[in-house]
Amino acid sequence: MSRVFNFSAGPAVLPEEVLQQASAEMLEYKNSGMSVMEMSHRSKDFEDILDEAEKDLRTLMNIPDNYKVLFLQGGGCTQFAMVPMNLMRNKVADYIITGQWSKKAAAEAKIFGQVNEIASSADKNFSYVPDLSDLNVTPNADYIYICQNETVHGTTIRKLPNTKGKILVADISSMFLSEPLDVNKYGVIWGGVQKNVGPAGVTIVIIREDLISDQVMPFTPTMLKYKTHADNKSLYNTPPCYNIYICGLVFKWLLKLGGTEAIKKINEAKAKILYDYLDSSKIFKGTVEKKDRSFMNVPFVTGDKELDAEFVSAASKAGLKNIKGHRSVGGMRASLYNAMPVEGVQALVNFMADFEKGHAK
Repeated sequence: MSRVFNFSAGPAVLPEEVLQQASAEMLEYKNSGMSVMEMSHRSKDFEDILDEAEKDLRTLMNIPDNYKVLFLQGGGCTQFAMVPMNLMRNKVADYIITGQWSKKAAAEAKIFGQVNEIASSADKNFSYVPDLSDLNVTPNADYIYICQNETVHGTTIRKLPNTKGKILVADISSMFLSEPLDVNKYGVIWGGVQKNVGPAGVTIVIIREDLISDQVMPFTPTMLKYKTHADNKSLYNTPPCYNIYICGLVFKWLLKLGGTEAIKKINEAKAKILYDYLDSSKIFKGTVEKKDRSFMNVPFVTGDKELDAEFVSAASKAGLKNIKGHRSVGGMRASLYNAMPVEGVQALVNFMADFEKGHAK
């Protein structure tokens, strides 16, 4: 077996230990006589898988009892609509725009009501996080929305905005379970799991119970009401059963490592290896202000598009896959999710150093 180092932003690398366990259980899960892929979502076996996954996630994130955990489908783009349809009761919301995904979320919310962009870093191509300490919050806004880690542009909101009493809604897709979060500071947290938690197909929503209501926009389909899924324990319809099972294995893998405090230290150490090299390099440079750098997604460039393309091609041939940057930023991007081993980051830095020696002027 020859596995590459996969730096994809998502779908992304999964822990080998998890893949090995899934492989061992592919034909038969425990003593069920069948694969998880085959079992009914109404079966006792699958209900146990779902219950245990939720229990382990609650432990990992210290989720309070007054928050519901929903395992949904539709990805982040569906949440861009579900959030306003369920929460925009005054038809007004404030959005903080720090990259492509918060920008897309705001554009979708404008279909449903008034969206006020109360802070933005678009002026410098989202290379920093604006000051969020004293925002001009709209008095009748239903919520304030952030994408806490911008996958494309590689920024992280380290200090949450001063919401002045408003509900905070956060997309945490590309930093899910990469570090501790205080769930109490949010009204809604959601994330697509395909970046840091599991295979594509599951979106996890963590929502405070008092925000779950029948008071949604009148045209909201049954499937797009949080209450539908909360009332039915994520089993209103057939959920992505196998993908939830994989997420559950990842939760156990993280618990064994020591939880989010432990993985945060590992992630900081991995990111430091790459950022230290970028800060010393003569041809590569990061694109984000140091104070706002993501530990998960690291964009970098040479300043020469042809040289960037040459590097991406050479890296791929060397087993460093999916290193090409997003088209809106260009250059390269290395996603250093929980399952990326430190050896992968070191291999990337070693390759960059060799490439730089071969292209020194």
